[in-house]
Amino acid sequence: MEGKKGILTGILVVFLGFGTWAGNNAVMYESYVSGKMEAWKREMDRMQTTGNKEPEFLLELVNYQYGYIGYCMGANKKSEARFVLELAEKNLALVEQAGTALALVNAYKAAFFGFRIGLNPVKAPLIGPKSDRAAEESLRLDPHNWLGLVQKANIQYYMPAAFGGSKKEALQFLLKAKAQMEKDPRLTEKNWNYLSMMAFLMQVYDGTGDLASARKTGEVILKKEPRFVWVRDELYPGILKKVNQK
Repeated sequence: MEGKKGILTGILVVFLGFGTWAGNNAVMYESYVSGKMEAWKREMDRMQTTGNKEPEFLLELVNYQYGYIGYCMGANKKSEARFVLELAEKNLALVEQAGTALALVNAYKAAFFGFRIGLNPVKAPLIGPKSDRAAEESLRLDPHNWLGLVQKANIQYYMPAAFGGSKKEALQFLLKAKAQMEKDPRLTEKNWNYLSMMAFLMQVYDGTGDLASARKTGEVILKKEPRFVWVRDELYPGILKKVNQK
């Protein structure tokens, strides 16, 4: 599915510290499951134009902007990704100025630095350490923050081994994030973030050569959400093909 991989690798955003869970928005969930992002963009754009500056609202908006940036990156829509990223960074700065949900803010920062690298890879040596420091700060502020754990998993998974990356360490961070999410049913039911995290887990298992665990994870995902097009039509069949070739 075009653009889904971009959404997958890090589109894992938790709405921490408030009474509502942004990931359970039905419009966004259906858009993610189907891979059709038109409705997602309409809702995201509507929220941006309201002018609401409340931290809770802005964090939800950043959630959706984050998801859309990932989609644009995967669909090679870099100009649109850059435009939305700049909006998201401004929104996040307002949340940080309010002193709200700073563990979450730093996890977002880590992700946004990652997007900046994707938009301009030559800056990786400069921006990469900033992403890692932001993820570390997120976990210092809240060691149980699953979004911070996921960002560390992303960094370790995609960083070259020569610079300290480790797919095995990425797996450990991601399993910790999974355990944290599954402690709260709100984070696992009709939540695109949870499905995305699980799909990323499939990739990490695949990357470490554990095809059996990748296959099992795919089966768990499809049992929970059989309509998840990217896993159903691309990721899971790809794992099965590798298994059958062994």
